[in-house]
Amino acid sequence: MAFSFPRVYPILDSSFVPQANRAQFLDTLGHALADAGVTLLEYRNKAAADAEILADSEILRRALPSAKLILDDRADLVAETGFDGVHVDAGDISIAEARALLGPERIIGTFGGPADDYFMLLTGILREPADYFAIGPVFATTTKQTSKPPIGIDGVRELRFQAGPATILTAAAGITLETAPLVLAAGASTVAVAAAIFRAADPAAEFRRWRERLG
Repeated sequence: MAFSFPRVYPILDSSFVPQANRAQFLDTLGHALADAGVTLLEYRNKAAADAEILADSEILRRALPSAKLILDDRADLVAETGFDGVHVDAGDISIAEARALLGPERIIGTFGGPADDYFMLLTGILREPADYFAIGPVFATTTKQTSKPPIGIDGVRELRFQAGPATILTAAAGITLETAPLVLAAGASTVAVAAAIFRAADPAAEFRRWRERLG
């Protein structure tokens, strides 16, 4: 995978997308994010039928032609959407199955720690054919339904120690522009942000603020 992860990238959850004028909303948003310098975006839609996911993905792909686009969960739809990869968690297909389905060039990410102990990576997980490992929630979040307790800055630091310097660790959940530098300094390779960007009055302008702050 020849791709350099940015210091920050947005996660567009379907809860931020209105049903009214949905296509126009996504088209306008996607072009604005492209103009703001988004090079990586994850689209998350856990409840919709395939038709809605495919329609949304087509618009995002067209609006962000140069960005890497990651589809949450649905490895089976990645090729059809023209997206560049998938994020799979426990309960989805395995990393190895996703890699067999998508091939060596697409990006595959997964959760980087077990559900019952955030401070011990699963034995052998770093040998799985994933390109990045998501860690979190770093702080409390309302965007993604999870029963996992926040790991905090110390948890990020501990997971970086266990993962080693070369592993891509994506930190997510509850991160703000004020706390993001601390998360990165603790060892996260990048921060993935949903609510802090997409609840802003102008998400593209907000992303630009993050990018300028974090580099």
